[in-house]
Amino acid sequence: MSASETPDPSPVHFEGSVPILRVRDLESSLDHYGRVLGFTVDWHEPGVMASVSRGRAGLMLCHGDQGNPGTWVWIGVSDAAALFAEYAGSGATIRMTPRNFPWAYEMHVEDPDRHVLRFGSEPLADQPFDAWPQTDPDPGEWHQ
Repeated sequence: MSASETPDPSPVHFEGSVPILRVRDLESSLDHYGRVLGFTVDWHEPGVMASVSRGRAGLMLCHGDQGNPGTWVWIGVSDAAALFAEYAGSGATIRMTPRNFPWAYEMHVEDPDRHVLRFGSEPLADQPFDAWPQTDPDPGEWHQ
């Protein structure tokens, strides 16, 4: 255990979290998450809800319920630059190209329901850090 970790006094072990994203059209969202973003459908209740994942990152997509458009989700990845190259070629909506922050080398992708997926890998040690935008601009303003 590192110095920053404290022992968990609770007998309950947290297993992880899976954000639930509200979508307008479940079938279209499943197509987008699979074809464009490379996620796999884990299970699917047509017209209601589905679970998608890529590696250890999972998301629930819920048709017309449980949340609001424009939710932001953090997903850690091993190489944000490689993911950017993949997504630039797949037709993903890149909201912010990779930028170096103290916490991560991070990029943002927007799905058809305006949810923002923040993908980040370790910060680049040999690059200066970018300033975080103070507002939530239109997606087009974030492109470089």
